[in-house]
Amino acid sequence: MGSAREVLTAAASMDGLAVEFGEEPGGAATYLETGEPLVAGALERFRDEYDAVLKGPVGLPEVRKPDGTEAGVLGGVLRNGLDTYANVRPVRLLPGIRDSASPIDYVIVRENTEGLYLSRGSGVRNERAASDQLLMTRVGVERIVRFAFETARTRNGAPGDGVRRVTCVDKSNVLRSFAFFRDIFDEIAAEYPDVEADHRYTDAAAHDLVADPGHFDVLVTENFVGDMLSDLGAATAGGLGTCPSGNIGERTAYFEPVHGSAPSIAGQDEANPTSQLLTAAMLLDHVGAIGTAKRITGAVEAAYADGSVRLNPNGTPTCGTKGVTAAVLSRL
Repeated sequence: MGSAREVLTAAASMDGLAVEFGEEPGGAATYLETGEPLVAGALERFRDEYDAVLKGPVGLPEVRKPDGTEAGVLGGVLRNGLDTYANVRPVRLLPGIRDSASPIDYVIVRENTEGLYLSRGSGVRNERAASDQLLMTRVGVERIVRFAFETARTRNGAPGDGVRRVTCVDKSNVLRSFAFFRDIFDEIAAEYPDVEADHRYTDAAAHDLVADPGHFDVLVTENFVGDMLSDLGAATAGGLGTCPSGNIGERTAYFEPVHGSAPSIAGQDEANPTSQLLTAAMLLDHVGAIGTAKRITGAVEAAYADGSVRLNPNGTPTCGTKGVTAAVLSRL
């Protein structure tokens, strides 16, 4: 987050934009102090007082609720609390990271407020069995599918063939809820004759995102499936430290890297800030500061392309967190 604030402030200054930061504590430490993962009143301030929200990675695996689930995470609190129904996760192989037989540049549009994760905190269990329920609604599926098709209209198509395409990823061959999702997808697809409608079962999509990523332009899917596939995609594009994301609703949006808090390397100048930097660029693009967003994205790309930033096999940058920050700042 320190890296992102430094780069965002510098880029905005170059374009004559004044940026003022507020801070809202959240995560595992906040839970240990208050019993809640987010300070009181923050959701209301996110809705009413801020122009944009940039979130850092939170959570510690050992901080748990009595039911055994992790206590310091904010996904359910923010996504459902702000009704940011679209989780937008671009996956793009930056120049200079590694060679790929097929170009990688697609967006996973993940439904963010329903699906299996809607059961967060509501599942039932005893010593012999446990159950979580997957729920989808027509309103929820319709709006995420339309969001995916509208996103495809803003892009240049799949890198492999230039076709604007939305791929529905589901398990409609097994579960009624996913058959429901696919039926609504097909209904909405008919409203977008300029965008190709495509289908993949979840397991086949996982294979094809590795074997033929150039086929994909925009993918739309249920919450849990989108969570898994976006991490798989990140592995093909340089690791979790390279991929940004945004959570977008009708009134409010917030932006965060796709990765977690990585406590094993915290404070050691090893974490890759690229995901947080590109997340800041997504935020700027969303609020209309498109030129400043492109300035940051271009500087990140240049730092990788000329070899100033290289990644170790585990995804950490060889020059450290501060080295990446300096490289990007010098190329703004």
